Amino acid sequence: MFDTILIANRGEIACRVIESARAMGLRTVAVHSDPDAGARHVALADVAVSIGGASPAESYLRGDAILEAARATGAQAIHPGYGFLSENPEFVEAVEAAGLVFIGPSARAIRAMGLKDAAKALMAEAGVPVVPGYQGADQGAEHLAAMAAEVGYPVLIKAVAGGGGKGMRLVEAPEAFAEALASAQAEAKGAFGNPVVLIEKFVASPRHIEVQVFGDGTRAVHLFERDCSLQRRHQKVIEEAPAPGMTQAMRSAMGDAAVRAAEAIGYSGAGTVEFIVDGSDGLRADRFWFMEMNTRLQVEHPVTEAVTGVDLVAWQIRVAAGEALPVQQSDLTLTGHAFEARLYAEDVGKGFLPATGTLAHLRFGPGARADTGVRAGDVISPHYDPMIAKIITHGATREIALRKLARALRETEVAGTVTNLAFLGALAEHAGFGRGEVDTGLIGREAEALCAAPEPAPADLAWAALIALGLAGAPEAMSGFTLWAPQQREVVLRHGEEELRLRVSSDGAAHDIEVAGSLVQARFGAEWRLDGQRAPDWHRAGSRITLFTSYGLVFEHVDPLQADAQSAGGGDVIEAPMPGLLRSIFAAAGQVVAAGQRLAILEAMKMEHALIAPRDGIVAEVLAAEGAQVEAGVALIRLESEESAET
Repeated sequence: MFDTILIANRGEIACRVIESARAMGLRTVAVHSDPDAGARHVALADVAVSIGGASPAESYLRGDAILEAARATGAQAIHPGYGFLSENPEFVEAVEAAGLVFIGPSARAIRAMGLKDAAKALMAEAGVPVVPGYQGADQGAEHLAAMAAEVGYPVLIKAVAGGGGKGMRLVEAPEAFAEALASAQAEAKGAFGNPVVLIEKFVASPRHIEVQVFGDGTRAVHLFERDCSLQRRHQKVIEEAPAPGMTQAMRSAMGDAAVRAAEAIGYSGAGTVEFIVDGSDGLRADRFWFMEMNTRLQVEHPVTEAVTGVDLVAWQIRVAAGEALPVQQSDLTLTGHAFEARLYAEDVGKGFLPATGTLAHLRFGPGARADTGVRAGDVISPHYDPMIAKIITHGATREIALRKLARALRETEVAGTVTNLAFLGALAEHAGFGRGEVDTGLIGREAEALCAAPEPAPADLAWAALIALGLAGAPEAMSGFTLWAPQQREVVLRHGEEELRLRVSSDGAAHDIEVAGSLVQARFGAEWRLDGQRAPDWHRAGSRITLFTSYGLVFEHVDPLQADAQSAGGGDVIEAPMPGLLRSIFAAAGQVVAAGQRLAILEAMKMEHALIAPRDGIVAEVLAAEGAQVEAGVALIRLESEESAET
């Protein structure tokens, strides 16, 4: 067994690996980019090494810098986590050439599963069921159209080097095939440098069920299945283990198929075999097909750990050190049920736009495991995935585990950035999901209800008003008094796009707050109560007030004079919604633009965001240069005022 390992990653997975390694008595080395110098994974590790600039290309994707850090710190092994270099066979070979151990599969195994078409052919040879389709060398448009017709519509066009839904198109009729093919190939070439696609039969009521496998290079076992059907645009949102409605016959068939897949490539370490399942007639042993194999630890591995009692990271380290698999298949059992929800800094109301900001406050609900790479005071960077945490619950039954998840989400407190917390909470309390009625289309069908922003109740508005006035402490904190009448004050709050005016009447430890025609009574005993109910916890930073109720309600305390000044400005300035790289500018001074016209492209959070004209008008000036790195709120383009344009 080696004594020092380097973790070639960041965020929650780096912290997760460090915690297991330290529990085994191992010394740990963290690597970090410049913005991550004070990150949680750096603080947890025994040693930390800077490897470069902010972008992944300047740091976490620099295999040479990572190897140099390993040599300089005496690390004998490298754990890649997931993402970045975890499935890069050239990096694996470089690690081994340097005389170090890669904690994961061989380069050969990674290559075998790296291209979807080759992987499907290999799996078919190994006796693993594959979805009917075409994955041949002839990529001519006419030939692919003929293959699609032979497979039978609807079909999926999928990039062979794809992932995350990129290079994927659903085609429901022959006349739509040509356009969809061209679009998929162009996207695949841009994302992966490889335009080759395959054709696959589209499963009408699809469920995404995957099997956790673990091998030692010779033998493999499976650790049962996870259901990852709750997805948004092919991205997993909530995962669970075991799969709802799973039969023993199907579990055995899927598990055996996954083990055959792993053993066919001499797999070593933790991996996941993903299957597409036709759930239209329940779960049947003849209705699942191989999709792909992820040759790394998965984001959702904690749910498997919860129901099996296995530390998968510890197993990875032991097998990489030369040990054989620690168990036989018959030794593995399932206990209870587990869920994982992915908490992100993202604006659900703006199409899940990734968000940045400083986590002014962060607290996770008790009774749940929270895997996180951030702490209160940390910054959500535009350069990396905006995940805040994975929240995991376990219970004796699915119902209990789901209730625990719903409660953990309700009790999670985040201030300083927008999150998808309310969206996750709505999913956890969705009646159909509670009954186990889940498929990959559920979120799309229910999007309007699931994405609806929680509305503040009158008591919430009243409490925000008292906080704004500095009256949320003990009653003696109140300043000012009158001799024979309650003191009257007016408060202006902004919630979303709505501005609200509230009147507060104060008399010692009692306040009456007029809210939209109703009256809320705030009274202090041992604590503040609003109409008899306990007031929620809160956080305030400047004018921003966050109430920890309804998954977090945010208000701005508006200075009336400042509000009047801002309203005079109109919608003339296009600002950067988040920090990022100003990739392209399509506007010039004097140019006439129409409402909704694209004026610039901002690259942030691994995505491109179009900045559009808020109204018809004329560009007065462009305030930033193409290629500039800009901060959130920076003015980029100014339109002539409507009054100036009219004259």
